[in-house]
Amino acid sequence: MAPASQPLTALAVGQVATVTGINVPPEAKARLQEMGLLAGTPVQLIRFAPLGDPVEIKVRGYHLTLRKHEAEQILVQPRS
Repeated sequence: MAPASQPLTALAVGQVATVTGINVPPEAKARLQEMGLLAGTPVQLIRFAPLGDPVEIKVRGYHLTLRKHEAEQILVQPRS
């Protein structure tokens, strides 16, 4: 049985997951999609800043930094 979707911020550093959904307002969703965050895209959590915000991920071969409140709205399914 596949694990349930969880927020991107719930991943452990270095863990890889697949994007299953993006629950942000339409204008922010379009911006994230333009940066390559689409359902089905693999992402890797690289690190959290010292105070937990922002969050750095690797997507499509480049590093992307997101605000924690945005990263919490990106749902992923961890790879086993």
